[in-house]
Amino acid sequence: MHQVSVVVPMPAHSALGDALSYTAPSPLPPGRLVRVPLGSRQVLGVVWADADREETAPVDPSRLKPVVEVLDDIPPLGAHWCRLIEFAARYYQRAVGEVALAALPPALRELDAVRLARRLARKRPAPALSGTASAEDSLNPAATAPSLTAEQHAALDTWSNAKGTYLLWGATGSGKTEVYLQAAERALQEPGAQVLVMVPEINLTPQLQARFEARFQPLFGAHAVVSLHSGMTPAQRLQSWLAAHLGRARVVLGTRMAVFASMPGLRLIAVDEEHDPSYKAQDGARHSARDLAVYRGKQEGVGVVLGSATPSLESWLAAERGRYRRLDMPTRVGAAALPQVRLVDMRLQPHGAALAPSLVAALSERVARGEQALVLLNRRGYAPVLACGACEWKSDCPNCSAYRVFHRSDRSLRCHHCGLAERVPRACPECGNVDIAPVGRGTERLEEQLTSLLADVRGPSGEPVRIGRIDADTTRAAGALQAQLAQVHAGEVDVLVGTQMIAKGHDFRRVTLVAVPQADNALFASDFRAPERLFALLMQAGGRAGRDAGFSAGAELWLQTHNPTHPLFVALRRHDFAAFAQQELAERERAGLPPYVHQALLRADARSQDQAQQFLRDAAELAADLAAAHRVQMYSPVPLSLQRVANVERAQLLVEASSRARLQAYLAAWRQRFSALRPKGLIRWMVDVDPQSI
Repeated sequence: MHQVSVVVPMPAHSALGDALSYTAPSPLPPGRLVRVPLGSRQVLGVVWADADREETAPVDPSRLKPVVEVLDDIPPLGAHWCRLIEFAARYYQRAVGEVALAALPPALRELDAVRLARRLARKRPAPALSGTASAEDSLNPAATAPSLTAEQHAALDTWSNAKGTYLLWGATGSGKTEVYLQAAERALQEPGAQVLVMVPEINLTPQLQARFEARFQPLFGAHAVVSLHSGMTPAQRLQSWLAAHLGRARVVLGTRMAVFASMPGLRLIAVDEEHDPSYKAQDGARHSARDLAVYRGKQEGVGVVLGSATPSLESWLAAERGRYRRLDMPTRVGAAALPQVRLVDMRLQPHGAALAPSLVAALSERVARGEQALVLLNRRGYAPVLACGACEWKSDCPNCSAYRVFHRSDRSLRCHHCGLAERVPRACPECGNVDIAPVGRGTERLEEQLTSLLADVRGPSGEPVRIGRIDADTTRAAGALQAQLAQVHAGEVDVLVGTQMIAKGHDFRRVTLVAVPQADNALFASDFRAPERLFALLMQAGGRAGRDAGFSAGAELWLQTHNPTHPLFVALRRHDFAAFAQQELAERERAGLPPYVHQALLRADARSQDQAQQFLRDAAELAADLAAAHRVQMYSPVPLSLQRVANVERAQLLVEASSRARLQAYLAAWRQRFSALRPKGLIRWMVDVDPQSI
């Protein structure tokens, strides 16, 4: 019998370690999938190379349980994939098995060898290219690729088929996607080569997949392009994962989970909208898919491009310091102009006006000319709170430190954190007053106000204005988002109201005006990243206007603000991201904030706030000597900004260091000490490395 090490799904604080030992009748290669007993269950595991085997005492084989079965119908996971998992587990302070098994499709974890063999038997390899032409020759009959601008050519020639990390800084509408497509074409000339393209959100996947399928399915068959994201069914995710792992899929498109896709022929990685915070997971290992993509490219020796019109300040600084090479595409394709930014000083508008009269007039003019407009409000529902005019009652959530949002469509009060929903009361629950009213506005209320304000407006053919709304409430049903986007593209919507779902990535050809009624919302937030995210959101939103040269003349971005002279708006009016980044980085450096320091959070969930903070204080006391030795700064425990969710109290403790290596060494040693703490009332703890919100 042979002893093998297997990683299984165990939490970071497990006392069993990263890998367990089992016996097998013959040697098993690292990366082989197996089913093994774990307690009273059988679970999927991955055979792991045990570098420390020679340094540890041998285990009596009679004390080990045998591997139940080996899934040898599929090739083992590759060495590069295993190194990626090990790095992610080590860097984000998780167990290797926890990260490895979470990276595999859920349906795969449930299959035994027999059912896996049946599924594989139903999947046939994509048909080979007909005739005797080489893949390179076939890529050269490909007439669908448009001609490139000089800027696109320069970026493509520098980046494609090259190693290292590149920051593609391209204006909205500059044709970054076409650069990805043609770089992929060059990479795929190599037999068996694969390309990974990542997007931050699920709703951006279908339109990108359509473009990649149109380009590559004629060359490589119907299954050449697959997607990987959480909106797919378990069966669909398994099918796509197997296609990538077996090399049948040549292009994998996906959200942050796709960074862990097993791709033995990987030759190129593109991370679109690299600045987007959605690339940072908020559960599990809390990994940054963008950062792992950079690591993966480096360790596999393939080129990585990070694309954005508004790069993250971390990536911008990395380019300034020479760690990334910057590629600039400041000009829109087809001579389309960037929108003119108009600031509306709300201090000079009629009291209580949701939309300034000048903005309403501009919207009316666009509709009358047959053009389209977007109105962005990043808050769904009718109003964020209901309040009583006679007492201090508000529609707070009994389970969370938040208000329940008023949704007029179904007359409900809903908490967007714990999901609690109730009918709107007929009168104030506290004093019986029937005069309870909505305070503030969400997309539902804004849609209603626009319908009223534009009621007399007519389109070119005399038809009434058509107003649509896209947010999480209108897109719950399967296929709803795609159907609504298709209506916009078909010109069946004149004014589209929505949340940030409509602000990025979409190529609306007839949109000439984008309006943001509440541009100040994040201007003075406590989160130091709020200005960066606001600038990115506004520039990305404005980028939806004027993308078609035929509609770009007079394209505008309207911002309603009480602070028209704020430096952020000054830079935005000039479309000058570089000036904004320089100013913001200077402030961060003076304040000692990322990216000039490196941070991690220890977070605790407990039955009471006292219990959560007591765990954090105990953990800090255990590491006082470590903090001094590693020159790490530890701060006092504090509640999260949203302190209670679903009756769970939440607190956090911030640690930071000027060196990433010192912080990592400290976290690894610290975790070994506090992971054994089990105070009364503690529900869970987690480490968040490089947190995106504090």
